[in-house]
Amino acid sequence: MPLLTLTKVCKNFGGVRAVNNVSLMVESGEIVGVMGPNGSGKTTLFNLIGGALAPDSGVVELLGERVNGLAPHRLCQRGIARTFQLVRPFPALTALENVLVGLGYGREKLTGAGARRRAAELLASVGLDGYASRPAGTLTVMDRKRLELARALATAPILLLLDEFMAGLTPAETAAAIELIRARQRDGLTVILVEHIVWAVLDLSHRVVVLSAGEKIADGAPALVAKDPHVVEVYLGESATS
Repeated sequence: MPLLTLTKVCKNFGGVRAVNNVSLMVESGEIVGVMGPNGSGKTTLFNLIGGALAPDSGVVELLGERVNGLAPHRLCQRGIARTFQLVRPFPALTALENVLVGLGYGREKLTGAGARRRAAELLASVGLDGYASRPAGTLTVMDRKRLELARALATAPILLLLDEFMAGLTPAETAAAIELIRARQRDGLTVILVEHIVWAVLDLSHRVVVLSAGEKIADGAPALVAKDPHVVEVYLGESATS
Protein backbone atom coordinates (compact mmCIF):
# COMPACT_ATOMS: atom_id res chain seq x y z
CA MET A 1 0.00 0.00 0.00
CA PRO A 2 1.40 3.44 -0.89
CA LEU A 3 1.97 5.78 2.03
CA LEU A 4 0.21 8.66 0.26
CA THR A 5 -2.20 8.57 -2.67
CA LEU A 6 -3.78 11.52 -4.47
CA THR A 7 -6.45 10.69 -7.03
CA LYS A 8 -7.62 13.36 -9.50
CA VAL A 9 -7.30 16.12 -6.92
CA CYS A 10 -8.57 19.57 -7.92
CA LYS A 11 -8.56 22.97 -6.22
CA ASN A 12 -10.12 26.16 -7.56
CA PHE A 13 -9.73 29.76 -6.45
CA GLY A 14 -12.57 31.64 -8.05
CA GLY A 15 -12.25 31.00 -11.76
CA VAL A 16 -8.66 29.77 -11.49
CA ARG A 17 -7.94 26.05 -11.20
CA ALA A 18 -4.72 25.95 -9.19
CA VAL A 19 -4.51 22.14 -9.11
CA ASN A 20 -6.12 20.23 -11.95
CA ASN A 21 -6.75 16.47 -11.71
CA VAL A 22 -3.40 15.67 -10.10
CA SER A 23 -2.85 12.02 -9.21
CA LEU A 24 0.20 10.93 -7.27
CA MET A 25 1.43 7.94 -5.28
CA VAL A 26 4.28 8.13 -2.76
CA GLU A 27 5.80 4.95 -1.36
CA SER A 28 7.24 4.62 2.13
CA GLY A 29 10.89 5.65 2.28
CA GLU A 30 10.85 7.75 -0.88
CA ILE A 31 12.16 11.28 -1.33
CA VAL A 32 9.90 12.93 -3.91
CA GLY A 33 10.78 16.35 -5.28
CA VAL A 34 8.06 18.68 -6.61
CA MET A 35 9.15 21.32 -9.10
CA GLY A 36 7.47 23.84 -11.35
CA PRO A 37 7.51 27.52 -12.26
CA ASN A 38 5.85 30.13 -10.07
CA GLY A 39 2.09 29.69 -10.17
CA SER A 40 2.29 26.05 -11.18
CA GLY A 41 0.37 24.81 -8.12
CA LYS A 42 3.19 23.48 -5.93
CA THR A 43 2.19 25.31 -2.75
CA THR A 44 -1.49 24.56 -3.29
CA LEU A 45 -0.65 20.87 -3.68
CA PHE A 46 1.33 20.97 -0.43
CA ASN A 47 -1.57 22.68 1.31
CA LEU A 48 -3.95 19.97 0.09
CA ILE A 49 -1.68 17.22 1.43
CA GLY A 50 -1.01 18.99 4.74
CA GLY A 51 -4.61 20.01 5.39
CA ALA A 52 -4.36 23.78 5.08
CA LEU A 53 -6.77 23.45 2.14
CA ALA A 54 -9.47 20.91 1.32
CA PRO A 55 -9.73 19.68 -2.28
CA ASP A 56 -12.80 20.65 -4.28
CA SER A 57 -12.79 17.18 -5.79
CA GLY A 58 -10.63 14.09 -5.80
CA VAL A 59 -9.30 11.97 -2.96
CA VAL A 60 -6.32 12.24 -0.61
CA GLU A 61 -5.44 9.02 1.22
CA LEU A 62 -2.85 8.33 3.91
CA LEU A 63 -2.09 4.60 4.26
CA GLY A 64 -5.31 3.83 2.44
CA GLU A 65 -7.51 6.01 4.64
CA ARG A 66 -9.28 9.00 3.13
CA VAL A 67 -8.14 12.19 4.87
CA ASN A 68 -9.76 14.87 2.67
CA GLY A 69 -10.34 18.08 4.55
CA LEU A 70 -8.84 17.04 7.89
CA ALA A 71 -7.33 20.01 9.73
CA PRO A 72 -3.52 20.25 9.85
CA HIS A 73 -3.36 19.34 13.55
CA ARG A 74 -5.41 16.21 12.88
CA LEU A 75 -3.11 15.21 10.05
CA CYS A 76 -0.13 15.90 12.28
CA GLN A 77 -1.52 13.42 14.78
CA ARG A 78 -1.78 10.90 11.94
CA GLY A 79 1.84 11.44 10.94
CA ILE A 80 2.12 14.34 8.46
CA ALA A 81 4.53 17.10 9.49
CA ARG A 82 5.46 20.21 7.53
CA THR A 83 8.13 22.87 7.54
CA PHE A 84 7.70 26.29 5.95
CA GLN A 85 9.85 28.46 3.70
CA LEU A 86 9.60 31.35 6.17
CA VAL A 87 10.92 29.80 9.36
CA ARG A 88 9.13 31.17 12.41
CA PRO A 89 10.28 29.62 15.67
CA PHE A 90 9.09 31.03 18.96
CA PRO A 91 11.94 33.57 19.23
CA ALA A 92 11.82 34.11 22.99
CA LEU A 93 11.84 30.38 23.73
CA THR A 94 15.03 28.37 23.77
CA ALA A 95 15.80 25.85 21.07
CA LEU A 96 14.92 23.05 23.49
CA GLU A 97 11.60 24.65 24.39
CA ASN A 98 10.71 25.03 20.71
CA VAL A 99 11.19 21.31 20.19
CA LEU A 100 9.20 20.53 23.34
CA VAL A 101 6.22 22.23 21.68
CA GLY A 102 6.39 19.70 18.85
CA LEU A 103 6.63 16.82 21.28
CA GLY A 104 3.31 17.82 22.80
CA TYR A 105 1.28 17.79 19.59
CA GLY A 106 2.35 14.82 17.45
CA ARG A 107 1.70 11.10 17.34
CA GLU A 108 3.72 10.26 20.44
CA LYS A 109 3.04 12.92 23.04
CA LEU A 110 5.83 13.21 25.61
CA THR A 111 6.05 15.28 28.78
CA GLY A 112 8.42 15.82 31.67
CA ALA A 113 11.97 14.50 31.78
CA GLY A 114 11.35 12.09 28.92
CA ALA A 115 10.33 14.94 26.67
CA ARG A 116 13.41 16.97 27.55
CA ARG A 117 15.67 14.00 26.80
CA ARG A 118 13.99 13.42 23.47
CA ALA A 119 14.17 17.12 22.57
CA ALA A 120 17.91 17.15 23.28
CA GLU A 121 18.35 14.05 21.10
CA LEU A 122 16.47 15.70 18.23
CA LEU A 123 18.55 18.87 18.49
CA ALA A 124 21.72 16.81 18.32
CA SER A 125 20.42 14.83 15.33
CA VAL A 126 20.09 18.01 13.24
CA GLY A 127 23.41 19.52 14.28
CA LEU A 128 22.25 21.70 17.16
CA ASP A 129 23.95 19.83 19.98
CA GLY A 130 24.90 22.43 22.58
CA TYR A 131 22.22 24.90 21.45
CA ALA A 132 19.48 23.75 23.83
CA SER A 133 19.52 26.86 26.03
CA ARG A 134 20.02 29.37 23.23
CA PRO A 135 17.02 31.60 22.41
CA ALA A 136 15.65 30.69 18.98
CA GLY A 137 15.62 34.35 17.96
CA THR A 138 19.41 34.48 18.11
CA LEU A 139 20.01 31.61 15.68
CA THR A 140 21.34 31.99 12.15
CA VAL A 141 19.11 31.24 9.15
CA MET A 142 20.65 27.78 8.73
CA ASP A 143 20.31 26.98 12.41
CA ARG A 144 16.69 28.12 12.36
CA LYS A 145 16.14 25.68 9.49
CA ARG A 146 17.72 22.96 11.62
CA LEU A 147 15.44 23.89 14.51
CA GLU A 148 12.37 23.87 12.25
CA LEU A 149 13.33 20.36 11.14
CA ALA A 150 13.84 19.18 14.74
CA ARG A 151 10.46 20.62 15.73
CA ALA A 152 8.78 18.79 12.85
CA LEU A 153 10.55 15.54 13.72
CA ALA A 154 9.33 15.92 17.30
CA THR A 155 5.82 15.10 16.10
CA ALA A 156 7.04 11.61 15.06
CA PRO A 157 5.95 11.91 11.43
CA ILE A 158 5.73 9.17 8.85
CA LEU A 159 5.58 11.80 6.08
CA LEU A 160 7.57 15.04 6.12
CA LEU A 161 6.66 17.94 3.83
CA LEU A 162 9.57 20.34 3.27
CA ASP A 163 8.52 23.67 1.75
CA GLU A 164 11.63 25.29 0.21
CA PHE A 165 13.78 24.11 3.09
CA MET A 166 16.92 25.26 1.25
CA ALA A 167 15.70 28.76 0.35
CA GLY A 168 18.11 31.49 1.42
CA LEU A 169 21.03 29.15 2.12
CA THR A 170 24.56 29.37 0.80
CA PRO A 171 25.86 26.53 -1.43
CA ALA A 172 27.70 25.00 1.53
CA GLU A 173 24.59 25.25 3.71
CA THR A 174 22.50 23.75 0.91
CA ALA A 175 24.84 20.76 0.79
CA ALA A 176 24.48 20.37 4.56
CA ALA A 177 20.69 20.60 4.26
CA ILE A 178 20.70 17.87 1.61
CA GLU A 179 22.61 15.58 3.96
CA LEU A 180 20.16 16.34 6.78
CA ILE A 181 17.28 15.25 4.56
CA ARG A 182 19.11 12.14 3.37
CA ALA A 183 19.78 11.17 6.98
CA ARG A 184 16.05 11.36 7.76
CA GLN A 185 15.28 9.13 4.77
CA ARG A 186 17.92 6.63 5.90
CA ASP A 187 16.05 6.52 9.22
CA GLY A 188 12.94 5.43 7.31
CA LEU A 189 11.11 8.73 6.92
CA THR A 190 9.24 9.56 3.70
CA VAL A 191 9.87 13.08 2.36
CA ILE A 192 8.11 15.28 -0.19
CA LEU A 193 9.92 18.53 -0.90
CA VAL A 194 9.17 21.64 -2.92
CA GLU A 195 12.29 23.48 -4.06
CA HIS A 196 13.37 26.03 -6.66
CA ILE A 197 17.00 24.90 -6.49
CA VAL A 198 16.86 22.53 -9.44
CA TRP A 199 20.23 20.83 -8.96
CA ALA A 200 19.42 20.09 -5.32
CA VAL A 201 16.07 18.49 -6.19
CA LEU A 202 17.61 16.39 -8.95
CA ASP A 203 20.48 15.30 -6.71
CA LEU A 204 18.38 14.48 -3.66
CA SER A 205 15.14 12.99 -4.96
CA HIS A 206 14.39 9.39 -5.86
CA ARG A 207 11.56 10.69 -8.03
CA VAL A 208 10.62 14.12 -9.37
CA VAL A 209 7.13 15.45 -10.09
CA VAL A 210 6.79 18.56 -12.27
CA LEU A 211 3.70 20.78 -12.30
CA SER A 212 2.73 23.37 -14.87
CA ALA A 213 -0.46 25.47 -14.73
CA GLY A 214 -1.84 23.17 -12.05
CA GLU A 215 -1.31 19.95 -14.01
CA LYS A 216 1.25 17.20 -13.56
CA ILE A 217 3.40 17.09 -16.69
CA ALA A 218 6.14 14.70 -15.52
CA ASP A 219 6.70 12.08 -12.85
CA GLY A 220 9.79 9.89 -12.85
CA ALA A 221 13.47 9.43 -12.17
CA PRO A 222 15.37 12.75 -11.93
CA ALA A 223 17.65 12.04 -14.89
CA LEU A 224 14.69 11.24 -17.14
CA VAL A 225 12.58 14.18 -15.98
CA ALA A 226 15.46 16.61 -16.55
CA LYS A 227 15.60 15.52 -20.20
CA ASP A 228 11.86 15.52 -20.81
CA PRO A 229 11.23 18.00 -23.67
CA HIS A 230 8.01 19.27 -22.08
CA VAL A 231 9.78 19.95 -18.77
CA VAL A 232 12.65 21.69 -20.53
CA GLU A 233 10.19 23.82 -22.46
CA VAL A 234 8.03 25.00 -19.54
CA TYR A 235 10.51 25.12 -16.69
CA LEU A 236 14.12 24.04 -16.82
CA GLY A 237 15.24 25.85 -19.96
CA GLU A 238 17.99 24.65 -22.23
CA SER A 239 20.79 25.90 -19.98
CA ALA A 240 19.56 23.76 -17.08
CA THR A 241 20.29 20.53 -18.93
CA SER A 242 23.52 21.58 -20.65
